[in-house]
Parts: sequence; C-alpha cells; structure tokens
Amino acid sequence: MSEPSAEPCFEPPPPPAPARDTAWVWSGTLQGVAGHPIRVEVDARNVGLPSFQTVGLPDGAVREGKDRIRAAIINSGYPFPEGRVTVNLAPADLRKDGTALDLPIADAILAARGQIPETRLDQHLIVGELGLDGSIRPVRGALCLAAAAHEASLVNVIVPAENAVEAALVEGIRVLAAHDLREVAAHLAGAHELPHVLRSLPILDELNRPRAPDLTRVRGQVAAKRALSIAAAGGHNLLLVGPPGSGKTLLARSLPGILPPLTFTEAIEATQIHSVAGRLRPGSGLLCERPFRAPHHTISDAGLAGGGSIPRPGEVSLAHHGVLFLDELPEFRRGVLEVLRQPLEDGRVAIGRAALTLAYPARFMLVAAMNLCPCGYRGDAQRACTCDPGEVRRYQGRISGPLLDRIDLTVHVPSPSFDQLTGPATGPASREIRDQVVGARERQRRRFGDSETTTNAVMDESQLERWCTVEPEASALLKRAMDRFKLSARAHARILKVSRTIADLAAQEGIALAHVAEAVQLRCWEENP
Repeated sequence: MSEPSAEPCFEPPPPPAPARDTAWVWSGTLQGVAGHPIRVEVDARNVGLPSFQTVGLPDGAVREGKDRIRAAIINSGYPFPEGRVTVNLAPADLRKDGTALDLPIADAILAARGQIPETRLDQHLIVGELGLDGSIRPVRGALCLAAAAHEASLVNVIVPAENAVEAALVEGIRVLAAHDLREVAAHLAGAHELPHVLRSLPILDELNRPRAPDLTRVRGQVAAKRALSIAAAGGHNLLLVGPPGSGKTLLARSLPGILPPLTFTEAIEATQIHSVAGRLRPGSGLLCERPFRAPHHTISDAGLAGGGSIPRPGEVSLAHHGVLFLDELPEFRRGVLEVLRQPLEDGRVAIGRAALTLAYPARFMLVAAMNLCPCGYRGDAQRACTCDPGEVRRYQGRISGPLLDRIDLTVHVPSPSFDQLTGPATGPASREIRDQVVGARERQRRRFGDSETTTNAVMDESQLERWCTVEPEASALLKRAMDRFKLSARAHARILKVSRTIADLAAQEGIALAHVAEAVQLRCWEENP
C-alpha cells in the first residue's frame, strides 16, 4: 500500500486563469449509513457587498464552514473573493450535515476565481474538513462516501490522509490522500499528484482473535459456560442472573472469544456504522473484531437506540454483528429498555424526525446481567437476602414482560466456592468452544443457503416450520412446559430455535427430547435455583 506523504506540498499556487465566476465539484453527504453524491456549485464574484451564503438545506456545521473556508483559502496563499459568494448544494431537498463539505466548497471557490482549471474538477469526489491554516482534517463516514462515489461512477476520490485507508476498502475507485488545501489545488491543476492509497484487505480469520478473557479464567459456572456456547452458536440473547461477584461480567466479556470470525460483508457493515459514528481510530481500516458494547445504565434512549437532530447511530447499531452487554439490567430506565424491542425483533432501528426518518442496522446478540433483588443475594447459598417480597417484586418489575420474552436463554450464576476459586482451571478453553461454535454456524449456513437468515435465532416462520420439527415425546414435553409456565407464542418459537441450535452443536439433524428439555430449562428462568 502506498503511504501518504508525511510532508504536505507547499508549491506556490499556479498563476490564475481568467475568472469564470462559477464552478462546481462533486462531494457527498450522509443519510444514515448511506452516502449520497452532492454537487457543490459556487458563484463567486468580486462585485457587490462582501457576503457568503450557503443554500441547499445545510445544517449549522455546514453554514459555519464559511469562516473556516475563508481563513483556509487566505492562509494557503490564495486571494478570497472580495464580493458576493453563493454556494448551492444540490440536490437542494436533501439535508446536508457535517464538515466534509469544507474542502469541496473551497476548491469550487478557487476554480470560480481561476486558481484551479475546470478540466479535472468533474473527475473527482472531494471530502474533507478544513483547519484555519488550510490543513485537512478527518471526517465521519469516509467509507460510505467512497462507496457513493463508486455507485456514481466517479473513479477518483480525494479524502483526508487519515481517512485514506478506510476509504480504500471500496473496490473500483482511486483513493487520493490529502494533507492540506494547497496539495489538493496543485493536484487539480496538474502540478502535483496526490499519493494513491491502494486497497489492502486484512485476513479476517487471522486478525479476528478477540482480546477477550479466556473462559478458563471463569472458575466453575459449568451451566453458564454451556449457555454461553449455545448463545454463540445460534446468535441467541442471554440473561445471566446471580449475586454480585459471581462472574457474570467476566462471562459476558468472554463471549467475543468464542464467536466465529467476521465475514468480509459483516466487517464492511460494522465498519460503515463505526465510521458514520466517528468511532474509527485515525488511519484505521476494516474493523476486524466483533464489536462489544457495554453502555452504562445511565444511558439515554437516544444514546442506546440513536438519535439527535441529525440522527447518529446508538449503541444498538454500534453493536451490529457483535455483542451488546447490559450490566445491572434493572438499573436501566424502563423507557430506555423498551427501545430494544424493535432491534431485537427486526435487526434494525428506525429513528423518525420531522424532516427525515433514518434506519440503522442493529443485528446484535443481547447479553444482560442482573441480580434477583436490590441487595443482590436472593437465592445465594452463602449470604442471606435482606429484601422483603414487595421490594423484590418492584425490582424485578422494572423489566417488562415483552422484553424478557425476547431473551432466549436465562442461566443462574451462583457464587463460586473457595475450592473453585483456588483450584486449577477446569473446562474447555475459549478456542475449543469456538471451534464447536464455528461448526454449528457452518451447519446453519448450509441449511439456510443464500437466504438472508444467517443464524437460528433469526429464522422466520416458514424456516421454523421446516427445520424445527420435533419428536412426539419432545412435543409433549414442550406442551407441558407451555401450560405450566404460561409461555407465549414467541416463547414457544424461541424454545424451538434454541433446540435447533443445541442439536447443531451436537451435529444432529433431528431435534430430540434432550435438546428440547435443555432449551426449556434455559427458558424458564424463574425455576432456576
């Protein structure tokens, strides 16, 4: 991969050509995780009273860019128009936000005043934020904007140097890394070529070795480790219930270590979301590890689901193709937890505003942890609970029934004994469990073929009917469980999906009585000790 030049180009500006007063360049803006090409049109004349007007539904950051653009042009050694400057962002009915339009507006102004020839302008899509000294700073969503350039058949994309590796993930475009305004102007004038950053893809299977704790660090907890492997194999949601200090958080943080590697498509989708949210490290490219998000219980509903005047991705979208961990589940505000219903069912979250509605992908595994009472020791064999029944009911009632209905597995995590804490590590390591999970996922991939379904947890009704038929004895057991625990139709479907995953882990095509029995036991969490 060609590395961007460490030193910016300080060649003197080319002699100006006769001013044309008008010019335009290609740029882009973001709507959700989709990039849209924008035509930046400028009318700049040395007549009339000095003014700078931007039209075409710009947001505050775009409008404020006029002061950055003026200072950057002057400090880069170019004259700024003395009269009226009008900038039109077309299409005019599409809202534009962010700072990525600074650089293309500055280039269009220079072209209108004859500082840049017009011949190469329509061959490039340009994005970048300007500093007052003319330097170019990174922007959000460079990957999505580069993809928009490719869809618009634009071959050359000029991006900030820190965004170049990210943008180069898009195949079929030529990514040019820029450090400052003078470099870009010299390139467009043909006096200096910007460095070309080649597309470089990591080997996901080699790099996707999560820095997660190994499960051998979790002492005891055989049932919880089993539930963790089932959840990972089928993409199921999991609730860990137990007293403080029993290892619930460590179990959850070990989950990425047993999940299969990201596919290239999954990695691109996750990278796009993190890019739009501004979460990628400068100079980084493809996201190679499954996301693990663990927001604090004081988070707002907009922070969890996404939002703002111009909606940004929330934690549920940042966890796309990864894990969303909610520790101390009852401590989250009930209204915050209720926003999880749509993404848990649909794998996406829709954010509506008066001016627009955006949808962000949000296909994640939910792992939650909670105590059974406010003091935390209800059901603990080592310490007595001090809560009265009313306090327990109110505490558990903070989590709605519909949300609990969307959790596939619940497992009790008891306090480990002294012998377990001080004895040798037992049970398989994360690598062994991961191999079993990968095998189960491969069986699901072959089963579902080219459909959009990737795991058992997201099977639709027709797939459930086709792939989750059970033996008569297992069906009778499931009927007794539904009658005894008053299970809903959703719970019935989720038990069948979990049973299918347990059979996949056992490399069995049919769903037997033992598979359904284990799924029922993991579903009816009130009966756990």
